[in-house]
Amino acid sequence: MPAMASYIKAMMKTLAACLFAGLLVLPVTAGTAKADPRQIAVLQGLDKVTARVSTFQAPVDQTVAFGSFRVTVRICDRTPVTEAPESTAFLEVVEDKPGQDLQWVFSGWMFASSPAVSAIEHPVYDVRVLECADQAELAARSDLEVDPAPKAN
Repeated sequence: MPAMASYIKAMMKTLAACLFAGLLVLPVTAGTAKADPRQIAVLQGLDKVTARVSTFQAPVDQTVAFGSFRVTVRICDRTPVTEAPESTAFLEVVEDKPGQDLQWVFSGWMFASSPAVSAIEHPVYDVRVLECADQAELAARSDLEVDPAPKAN
C-alpha cells in the first residue's frame, strides 16, 4: 500500500506541473491574432559580385527571376495592425544555370524583421523579404521604389 500512495503522490505532482505549464502558455497563445494574407512579397536581392541591390515584387505562386535564381513565394502574411509589424513569407528558391539541372537553394520561411534567422547561403546572391503587401498598398507608397516582378523564363 505505501508504494501505491507514493505512486499516486508522484502522479498528482506530475499532473499539477502539467496544469501549471499549461497556464503559463495559455496567456501567450490566447491573445494572438491571425495573420493577414497578402498577394505580393516585396523582396530585396543582393548581387555580391557587383554589389548591386534590387528591390522587386514577387506575386504569390508566380516564379520571378533574380540573376540565376528563380524565386517562388508560396505564402505571404503580415500581422494585423493591432500587433507589432511583421511580414513572413514562405519562399522556394532554385538556381537555374545554363546547361545544368535546376538546383534547390532554399525552401522555408523568411521573416522581414529577422533576415538572418533563415538566410539564403549562396556565394553570389542574397534574397530577403522586406514586406508583404497588396497592389493597392504598393501603389500608395511613395517611400518604396519597387521594380515590377522580373519574369522567369
